[in-house]
Amino acid sequence: MITKKLGELEVSAQGLGCMGMSQAYGTFENEAESVATIHRALELGVTLLDTANVYANGVNEELVGRAIAGRRDEVVLATKFGIVWTDGAMGARGDAAYVKECCEASLRRLGVDHIDLYYQHRVDPNVPVEETWGALAELAAEGKIRYAGISEASAESIRRAHAVFPVTALQSEWSLWTRGIEDEILGTARELGIGIVPFSPLGRGFLTGSIKSLSELPEGDMRRGMPRFDEGNLERNLLIVEALRKVAEAKGVTAGQLALAWVQHQGDDVVPIPGTKRRKYLEENVASVDIRLSEEDIKAIEEASPADAVAGARYPERFARAAGK
Repeated sequence: MITKKLGELEVSAQGLGCMGMSQAYGTFENEAESVATIHRALELGVTLLDTANVYANGVNEELVGRAIAGRRDEVVLATKFGIVWTDGAMGARGDAAYVKECCEASLRRLGVDHIDLYYQHRVDPNVPVEETWGALAELAAEGKIRYAGISEASAESIRRAHAVFPVTALQSEWSLWTRGIEDEILGTARELGIGIVPFSPLGRGFLTGSIKSLSELPEGDMRRGMPRFDEGNLERNLLIVEALRKVAEAKGVTAGQLALAWVQHQGDDVVPIPGTKRRKYLEENVASVDIRLSEEDIKAIEEASPADAVAGARYPERFARAAGK
């Protein structure tokens, strides 16, 4: 596995998103396979593991902690704070006391003495970002975190945070069907030397071509409530995946691998974190790191999946209120 730099932090060119091992997509009874997937990732040279305190209310951090026990020196460990849920709606909290409380709780659940990359998961609209990042600076001074990142933030919030304490990484959704960061936000991050960590680089699994209808998704799967999977939108979006599959087939790879390769091709400062809870899909994802794309390939991919062709909003309203502040 080749490595890349997020600011000054060296990580594998592809990370592993661990959220789906504990929430959001399907069932989670097979912890042994999730742990085996993390172990296989380490064997393949994946160093960046991504979780958050809000994933299954801390259960995902505990799982990751068990998986890396005895292997801490092989891992660049990333977790997050800041999302809070009230009456089914996503909100954010960023006051200094809360930041420190969350950090201590995450350290306990993960079973470690420091976090390598600690993200503000969402910006709190009611607390100056300077207060939140002042608390992160104090945590770094105490040795409890090494680097700090920010997720789904606006260009203004990124600049204000960076003025207090260096922002090492920006984690935002970025894929062939979510390209909103490509203008002002991406430019701001690169101007400041901030690495980019795209989450959902496979469009919540949709770009793999494995999802043909809502009936294939189990009850409780969060995608059942997401606009891009709604009836009507789903059928239009399937046309994009089919066009992408044809390009991938000509290149001898899967649609998912091609979609990941496109994200990885966006720069040496881009480290996607596709999520999976199965070794089979992990190995398929990791293999995409070795795919080389020509200018003609990029053109064909973007013609198959034009940015303005995706049907449906990213999130339902109860999520969207806390997105991109």
